[in-house]
Amino acid sequence: MNLLDRHIFRSVLFTCAAAVGLFAFVVALPNVLRDLLGPLLAGQFGAATFLRLVALLFPFAISFALPMGILTGVLLTLGRLSADSEITAMRAAGISLARIARPVFILAALGTLLALYVNLESAPWARAQFHRELPAAIRANPLGVIVPRTFIRDFKGAVIYVGARDGDVLRDIWIWDLDRQSRVRRLVRAESGRVEYDEATNSLIPALTRATVEERDPADPENFGQAPRVVTVGRFDEIRIPLDRYMGEHFVRLKEEWLPYGELQALRARQAAETPALEKKAEHARAGMRLAMISMEKWAQAAAVLCFALVGVPLGIRVSRRETSANLGLALLLVLGFYLLTVAIKWLDKQPELRPDLLLWIPHVVFASVGLALFRRVESR
Repeated sequence: MNLLDRHIFRSVLFTCAAAVGLFAFVVALPNVLRDLLGPLLAGQFGAATFLRLVALLFPFAISFALPMGILTGVLLTLGRLSADSEITAMRAAGISLARIARPVFILAALGTLLALYVNLESAPWARAQFHRELPAAIRANPLGVIVPRTFIRDFKGAVIYVGARDGDVLRDIWIWDLDRQSRVRRLVRAESGRVEYDEATNSLIPALTRATVEERDPADPENFGQAPRVVTVGRFDEIRIPLDRYMGEHFVRLKEEWLPYGELQALRARQAAETPALEKKAEHARAGMRLAMISMEKWAQAAAVLCFALVGVPLGIRVSRRETSANLGLALLLVLGFYLLTVAIKWLDKQPELRPDLLLWIPHVVFASVGLALFRRVESR
């Protein structure tokens, strides 16, 4: 690799790395805010666990960020080189566009190999590990969801308020027990108590002392014309508060998308070897196509790196823009079009006769064709 190749390669590499990091952060941020920030602020796990869980999110985020980052980096770098007339100087020296683009395609090929590893092995493992470790971390301190002087509305079927907390002893406890329409069917007030975690049912059990229980009509709890029944008891432990919001089955059930490629292929082989009953053949075919699309999508997502590079090279030279925002906006529009077409094809997963697993390559064919057409047009200028 000569001096010119190294100059272009380094320029594109650093810009692509920065773009991939930016997009990975944007993709991972909603998961961090939704799943991790609340438990961290509630003290359910420490900073070390938080950082490890954030790190487990990034392989999944990088699987989406790599194609976008490559396209953005190529557009930004070649657009700047073209705007500074460096590309013109290279062409005037007799260097062809294919020769100028060679370092970019070498980088794109390396990015494709990296994307394959991330999509087939790293991202599925990290995604599954994240969904194992998050509920385990919360389960280690389930009472961390109880924050004093805060109305806690995250529980299904209950709202809780606690005035103070001294270790595992709670004081000034208010519990609004709700029905399926979120109407208060029972109000419980207690001077103090403890909250125990029942692992078998994945729920909290308030064990209250000196409690006042206000029972309303279960058929019409908002009928205030009828006086509620009020009783005072020395101990009350009849309410179960499920923790599905924090660590329910949707957290721990491993999905097919999270399987490493070898396990996914083994699952496909077992599914294909099954002989379904006549009335379940259609369902069996749809299940097989779903697995085929998951497998094919991993390959297609990695191949998008090359397709985006093929479009980005002539387009970056053609637009000749130095402005970062303009090139970034152009990259986002191209990525949006690519993924919208991909999502539209994925809607066909319930029609296996249309072979949507093969149709997943249509966006790549479109982008590669556009890239080659642009390449020839720029080369002939």
